[in-house]
Amino acid sequence: MNRIRVLSAGLQTTVQDLGRFGWAHFGVSASGAADPLALRAANLLVGNAENAAALEMTLVGGAFEFESATTIALAGSDFGAGVPLWTALDLPAGAVLRCGPTRSGARCYLAVRGGIAVDRVMGSASVHVMTGIGGRPLRTGDVLLIGDAAVRGALRAAPLIGEGGAAPDLPRDGLLRVTEGPQAGRFSGELYGGAYTVAEQSNRMGLRLRGPAIPSPPGGMLTEGVALGAVQIPPDGQPIILFVEHQTTGGYPKPANVISADFWKLGQLRPRDELRFQLVTLDDALKLLQTQEQWLFHLVHFGKL
Repeated sequence: MNRIRVLSAGLQTTVQDLGRFGWAHFGVSASGAADPLALRAANLLVGNAENAAALEMTLVGGAFEFESATTIALAGSDFGAGVPLWTALDLPAGAVLRCGPTRSGARCYLAVRGGIAVDRVMGSASVHVMTGIGGRPLRTGDVLLIGDAAVRGALRAAPLIGEGGAAPDLPRDGLLRVTEGPQAGRFSGELYGGAYTVAEQSNRMGLRLRGPAIPSPPGGMLTEGVALGAVQIPPDGQPIILFVEHQTTGGYPKPANVISADFWKLGQLRPRDELRFQLVTLDDALKLLQTQEQWLFHLVHFGKL
């Protein structure tokens, strides 16, 4: 197998796919890519199955030496690697890719044709950072093997859709669209009245926000299952957005849930970023998700040169 040498690991670089599902009843959340849209696109660009294991870099990227000629793609935020995002690139044997601090969002994904070959735990290659399930973040000196997950030819550019717009140009406008949560009726719309800032204490388990406090509704509630993107209101009134390594049950009321089409935005939020919530209908949420899926369909079927 071809190999990748980790010359510098970056701040928190992990192997991720789309996550491990079906284990919530054992208290294990799915984990997986924090920006699943970028991971899927990067894999499709190099000709992999979209769930192939790739590298997720957070805030500060790493440096990697490729032992053999390789095709790669970077997607997500700009980490100053000096190569274009959202396109497949052919690297010669011995090439070194150096990524630095982020210039835009929080995460960048490095997909390699064939995928990263690691053992799957509970059906997934994803590293669950908070528990250590699936491994650990990369360290300088690690060696990664390249697998055989390629299923089609590499694509050389992301296709345009709509009126001259490209899907990778999705706006990082700080707007998170949400649908009503299971306890929405116990709140009076306070979540939508002001701006919130992502706190430094945020991690892959939850994004803690700071802003206008939301009064806790009277009465308690039983602990219940919780979902990715759920917006919880703890007693201090400061919202918490449950992220990819969230606990599987919780007892805080939830007025809203981030829509699937905006999960990628959660993965690109950095500490001190500002955001607002916008309530949308389930029909709107479905249409927005369909737009993303149509772009990925075009990427596979019409993006070949």
